[in-house]
Amino acid sequence: MRQFESPAGYVLPRHGNLTDDVVRNGTEHADTVAFGIPRDDDWVDVTAGEFLARVREVAGGLAAAGIEPGDRVALLSRTRYEWTLLDYAVWFAGGVSVPVYETASAEQIEWILTDSGATAVVVETIEHLARLDRVRHRLETLDHVWCLAQDGVEMLASAGVAYPQDDLERLRTRAGPDSLATLVYTSGTTGRPKGCMLTHGNFMFELGAATDELEELFAGEDASTLLVLPLAHVFARVVAVGAVRSRVRLGHCSDVRRLLADMSTFRPTFMLAVPRVFEKIFNLTSQGAVADGRGRLFDRAAETAIAYSRLLDQPAPSAARRVPRLLLRAQHALFERLVYGRLREAWGGRCSYAVSGGAPLGDRLGHFYRGIGLPVLEGYGLTETTAAVTVNRPDAVKVGTVGRPLAGTAVRVAEDGELHVRGRQVCGGYWRDDEATAHVLEPDGWLRTGDLGEIDDEGFVRVTGRRTEILVTTGGKNVAPAVLEDRIRAHPLVSQCMVVGDGRPFVSALVTIDDEALAPWAQRRAKPSSVAGLVDDPDLRAEVQSAIEAANRAVSRAESVRRFVILPVDWTEDGGQLTPSLKVKRNVVLAQFRRDVDDLYSR
Repeated sequence: MRQFESPAGYVLPRHGNLTDDVVRNGTEHADTVAFGIPRDDDWVDVTAGEFLARVREVAGGLAAAGIEPGDRVALLSRTRYEWTLLDYAVWFAGGVSVPVYETASAEQIEWILTDSGATAVVVETIEHLARLDRVRHRLETLDHVWCLAQDGVEMLASAGVAYPQDDLERLRTRAGPDSLATLVYTSGTTGRPKGCMLTHGNFMFELGAATDELEELFAGEDASTLLVLPLAHVFARVVAVGAVRSRVRLGHCSDVRRLLADMSTFRPTFMLAVPRVFEKIFNLTSQGAVADGRGRLFDRAAETAIAYSRLLDQPAPSAARRVPRLLLRAQHALFERLVYGRLREAWGGRCSYAVSGGAPLGDRLGHFYRGIGLPVLEGYGLTETTAAVTVNRPDAVKVGTVGRPLAGTAVRVAEDGELHVRGRQVCGGYWRDDEATAHVLEPDGWLRTGDLGEIDDEGFVRVTGRRTEILVTTGGKNVAPAVLEDRIRAHPLVSQCMVVGDGRPFVSALVTIDDEALAPWAQRRAKPSSVAGLVDDPDLRAEVQSAIEAANRAVSRAESVRRFVILPVDWTEDGGQLTPSLKVKRNVVLAQFRRDVDDLYSR
């Protein structure tokens, strides 16, 4: 059993909670800009002092409405300033916040509010209210509903102005590091979501380690970041709380389609996203270059960036190999002037780093972004670990890995290849589910992640797949789908991919096409832009076949994809095939497209 542990650098205090950051900033750094709120293609500043005052007002409104310490308050909204405001207001009132993805169905809303026993909920839109109304008669503990579209924040703030500040302070300071801060429900790829019990101390320890080891991101006087991930996702939530703690200017982007536009005006110094966002930006950039007649230039620049990044990881060459290196460096310098600067400008022009989590990024994208001067620091964590347990640091990057354990965190590889982690950021278990808790948490604090991985001699961790997703062909070959899927999705026309073959004679793939990327591709070839009309088109199949062949080069012949099918529709969260964090629900896809899978093996 291989294990690597980083020595602790942060000591968790015995007292205090996450609201202390807001009070300290609002009193000692009152004039520091803490937030930017989007308005008419610009950003309105909110200072730390203004934020503290507003949080107190809203928290007073919650307390005046009867929210008591320990009460669960659900938040159902897109990523926006009010989400973070309400999160802290709930904590100021002594409550426990319960995030709900804004795309959640009525059934999912009912389950999370019932399971958590939420006494109140804040929703964003009238449509959210309609979803809630369909199940509200079965929500026995729910007493209060506020809607942002109906001035819910203003109503709470108005009611809270007169709430006694001494009473509010007693509510705020009641929680300590071991007190429950939030119930974050898993995305439910394998069943009903489970509520991870995360304490104030879990967040404090996570941030104490992460902000110290990622000092280059959080410590600059002009540091800023733009959130686009749903705040119901623990990765985004930790960065939001970390930004508040470190006085990093924080902006919220509620629509990923506006991300490039918002980055150009907000101008963040670092960004975070899941791999699909990085893939999407790369593909949109590539397609834009093709549309402008610069497709070949972009392709050459991309290959040069990847090669240059790989070069950085290689030892010093012998004299005979210095010439090829010099030529590569010269090409890179040329593309820096012609291409890379423009690509970084699309990120706002000030972005020095990006952080990726939630799923493997893949070597190719990692090398591409580092090669253009925008290193992506890939990390690894779970909802159960309050986000990251490992991360690549600016001074210690190994592309293709998820970095080394954070200070005070241990990672080991069990005999069956499963990754186990231990640290103060690991949750105490699942809300009201002792059986599920016992299944993943060992008595000595080790968490079974369900992921397979490796640890190299320097302590860098590589995630190789999910334990439950390993395919076993009838020939007895074990296949990790993620290795193939990541490479197939790297093709600009591919949106999603799922490798199949469990209990089958060979490996195949289900592939969906990116509608935005397909339109210009089809126009250049005078073809219909509908995926449904092109699933058997030889040119489109040739494009996907090239992606398949590139992926197959990473595995043995027995693991390679032999056949594939292009599906006429993409997978979406609304269709039930993707989680809110854009992970494929394999069981749902297999059920919905069982006939397509069977057809792959009936020829």
